[in-house]
Amino acid sequence: MFGLKSVYFYLIACQITLIKFFKKLYFLSKNYNKSLESKTPQQIYYNPNPFLLSIITSYSNQSFKISDLDPNIFWLEDKKKDSEQMHNFFWLNLIDRKTDHTKIKKIIYVWMLKNSKYRTKIWETTTLSARIISWILNIDIILNNSTFEFRKNFLNCIISQTNHLKKNIRFEKNLSKKIEILTAIILTGLVFKEYKENFDIGIKELETLVKVFFDKDGFPSSRNPNDLIFFTKYFLFCKEIIKDSQKYVPEFLEDIVEKNLNCIHFIKTPDDQLPLFNGATSIKLNQIEKYLDNFKPNIKNNNLGGLFKIKHKNHFLLMDIDKPPKKKFSKTYQSGPLSFEYFLDGIKIITNSGFGCHISKKAELLSRLTACQSTLTVNDTSITKFEKNELIIKVFGNSIKDSFKFFDIDLKDKGHLIGCSASNNGYENKFGCTHKREVYLDKENNYLKGTDHIFKSKDGYPIRYAFRFHINPKLNVVKTMSGNSALIQISKNKSLIFSIKDENLEIEKSVFLGEKKIIDSACITISGNLVNKNKIFNWVIRKNI
Repeated sequence: MFGLKSVYFYLIACQITLIKFFKKLYFLSKNYNKSLESKTPQQIYYNPNPFLLSIITSYSNQSFKISDLDPNIFWLEDKKKDSEQMHNFFWLNLIDRKTDHTKIKKIIYVWMLKNSKYRTKIWETTTLSARIISWILNIDIILNNSTFEFRKNFLNCIISQTNHLKKNIRFEKNLSKKIEILTAIILTGLVFKEYKENFDIGIKELETLVKVFFDKDGFPSSRNPNDLIFFTKYFLFCKEIIKDSQKYVPEFLEDIVEKNLNCIHFIKTPDDQLPLFNGATSIKLNQIEKYLDNFKPNIKNNNLGGLFKIKHKNHFLLMDIDKPPKKKFSKTYQSGPLSFEYFLDGIKIITNSGFGCHISKKAELLSRLTACQSTLTVNDTSITKFEKNELIIKVFGNSIKDSFKFFDIDLKDKGHLIGCSASNNGYENKFGCTHKREVYLDKENNYLKGTDHIFKSKDGYPIRYAFRFHINPKLNVVKTMSGNSALIQISKNKSLIFSIKDENLEIEKSVFLGEKKIIDSACITISGNLVNKNKIFNWVIRKNI
């Protein structure tokens, strides 16, 4: 069955690749570029607040000095710079608006001479969308005291690029790029009276995107916390520019922003970062911090986006208790069902290794493995298979090939215990076993305890199991003399004991991949062989007294 699926996706990938090839040839033709021309806007309906750009740009406390640059050679030097970042013009948010506006006109004038017609990399969707947004949010200084000819060419350049996005939006399957496109289209509809239909087109498509990609609680179908932040920033940006233009904010947009912020409040860790599940990296939330601070969360249960949360006094824990996303949303999925992250006194103790997308393709591939998550591996095999065909990966992303089910999910908050138990069958078909994990916080005795079960459904089938508990790379961990416990040193006078009943543990070398470089770390590992019987593992994390 999976072979037929692979053949199907391969044929579709071939078809899409051919279509893209011929489309690019057509885009370079005179006829296509002529078709992008339309009426020049005569009036700017309103000037957006340029500081709204800070919602979607990652720049903070930086400046971009162009006072000493020669506008005539600015683009000749762009091979020495990050080409995408230069051509998206997000750096306009960093200039000195009082002194640099004259040189900005010259830089844009030279850019238009070279690039006003389609060019493959420079008109790439993300770069182009960002450029339209950046230009419009800085339109006041760009057009201030400009000549009639420059104004006309500049506005026509915005419109032709927007028309290119409108013509091709239905072909864009990457929803992250699609929301960038829609934001640019919506903005042109707000600013240019002649193109007010762009606003209606963009809003309609945006509503469809929300229905397709978000669950009833406002969590993305990819189950990736990074996607939650990315889309929330664009939803907030759209909401703010609509309000800034004194138009009515659509009800669905108000609703998804509220749900998104609620989800972010739910998963936000004590160190104000994201938990490292399903493609997340170590990022700060400063760009939307003011929205989070002014938002009153409405969290009715302990399970959002397939993540279960324990929060009690100085304890904080999140555990993955849901199946993988659908194939089309799985390009950043990491195979770590029942993995968890645990904080005590605001310090992360148990972690996942993070998603290595900011390091290299090899690091990204490595970070998908089950062994990089704080959970069970069987026979050194990841619980989920990933697509290996390069053409399919190029077209659809590095998506999953198979899935698994969760069952017997039980959330508990009764007496002195709060926690959950859940099972998955990810290893059942191949190795004849299922995994159940129970994690509870003992509120009365102030410690975390867990029980892992391996249930064998196929007798006589040998397996090698390994439970890994990855330790925050900022902490030190050593094995104790007893052999069944480890000391986790938090500070000079503060430590924790991880212990497991009737088992030996080892401290293994590991890597942390959640930032922009590979960081050495360690993990506590319990491993062994199992043939015919089920097995139970009881472990505890408590303060060292």
